[in-house]
Amino acid sequence: MRRGTAHDKRLSGQDPPLSDFVRRNRLLCSLPARTLELLTEAAELLTVAKDDILFEPGEEATDACFPLGSTVVALVLPLQDGRAIEAGTIGCEGAVGGIVSVGAIPAFARGVVRLPGDLVRIPIYRLEQIKRADPRLHDALSRYTDCLVSQLLQSVACATVHPLLARCARWLLAAHDRLEDPEVPLTQDALAEMFGVARSYMTRIANALQAKGAISYHRGLIRIEDRAVLEDITCECYGLVKQHYERLLPDICSRAAS
Repeated sequence: MRRGTAHDKRLSGQDPPLSDFVRRNRLLCSLPARTLELLTEAAELLTVAKDDILFEPGEEATDACFPLGSTVVALVLPLQDGRAIEAGTIGCEGAVGGIVSVGAIPAFARGVVRLPGDLVRIPIYRLEQIKRADPRLHDALSRYTDCLVSQLLQSVACATVHPLLARCARWLLAAHDRLEDPEVPLTQDALAEMFGVARSYMTRIANALQAKGAISYHRGLIRIEDRAVLEDITCECYGLVKQHYERLLPDICSRAAS
């Protein structure tokens, strides 16, 4: 991890126990109590800032990182011309890092903190030990990986055939699902970078969404004013990925709904 402002979050006697923090990740919270206890014993709590880098392409993934609460991490593909295109978004529903394979696991994308907050980091070797002891953990991580792959594959189709207005609506809906808060702390510059477009183009898209009453924008904060309007604007990609999550990981979806 590029350390920057990222740091271990030392818990004082007045802080909630680490087990309370861990439960802010839906994937972890869906696991049996004993499995969650073992993972908590192996976990380290970190506070990460916007744009902190968790790993770079080609680096060996030595840890699995589970975003907590409103923390959001992006899988980004850096290009030779200096641009970096977002391929996937992970929040409190999942994890990034080596969560399935055994042994040396080189990362293909860059892991970048998109929205700051807390995450728990678990060494891969301990994750593998617990997976071998409890097949239910192996099954849950495999199902989640399948869901993440579906998001990545659908993103390819979406970027190829759908207009930016629909793609932006899709991203905001996914962010709303993860944050469970109508306010998304994100600038138009950040959105333009995510989609690989000029800021002026992104400004036109944001203005169009505001004109339709879907969002409002003020000083780096996007507020979702009418989710139904976003759902009308977005493409089918949002619903297809969400349906796949609901089929494979219903516990995570039910926790999100509640």
